[in-house]
Amino acid sequence: MDSDDPYFRRLKQMLSRPGVKLKRLKPSFEADISGAKHALSYLRHLARGNRIRRKAFFEAIDENHPPVLLLHGYLGTRGSMYILERRLNDDGICVFSFNLGSLNVRDIRTSAFLIHRKVESILAQTPVKKIDIIGHSMGGLIGLYYVKKLGGADRVRKLVMMGTPYRGTWAALLGVATMGLVSTSAWQLLPNSRFLRELDAGPLPPSVQFYTISAERDWVCPPRSTPVEGAESFTVPLGHSSLVMSEEVYRHVLWSLRK
Repeated sequence: MDSDDPYFRRLKQMLSRPGVKLKRLKPSFEADISGAKHALSYLRHLARGNRIRRKAFFEAIDENHPPVLLLHGYLGTRGSMYILERRLNDDGICVFSFNLGSLNVRDIRTSAFLIHRKVESILAQTPVKKIDIIGHSMGGLIGLYYVKKLGGADRVRKLVMMGTPYRGTWAALLGVATMGLVSTSAWQLLPNSRFLRELDAGPLPPSVQFYTISAERDWVCPPRSTPVEGAESFTVPLGHSSLVMSEEVYRHVLWSLRK
């Protein structure tokens, strides 16, 4: 990484703040307090819904700093990614998010095809040929399916998956019980589902850099459900909603994008 790069300088400034390091939080009580705050903040921004207008700026885009597409998770909205989007924007990164439906319960394959169309639209407006994708929870599966199965490897430089249940999660049983009749993706999130077996088939495209970030206190997508062979992995002592709310996690995200 070039030391004259403004993003690199920004990252060094963040790491030089008193008490700010890429390290584990102090034990459980502090982590519980942080997790509760993050959960409340997540719910508040989730309520923003999908009617959020952003002004994308293209002057910061080049081959080393492509635009970033954010993908929210199951039952999420664009609003749930607001804090992460704001931080990326503050660091001069051109960010897009996508409306995946009011509740994001459709077939993951269908969502991935919509992302394919969205990426083509974004790249048609920019001088670069590739984009970075950050997916939270099921959003990571949408991004991975696009990359592995729909030709996205030619369009994606980096894919960051945050709390993504690559190996499935039994927490999806709650979605099956409440929305199973209308939600295909709830069934697809279960361990050993046909969809996850299809997604796992074949190696990761070597032209794309993959990262996974898991949370030790994540009961929705426990760390054991997130490993992807061939991806660089991080674990933080937080919860599921903290992955898109925590500044500590954001430092990992920024490092992954600017590595």
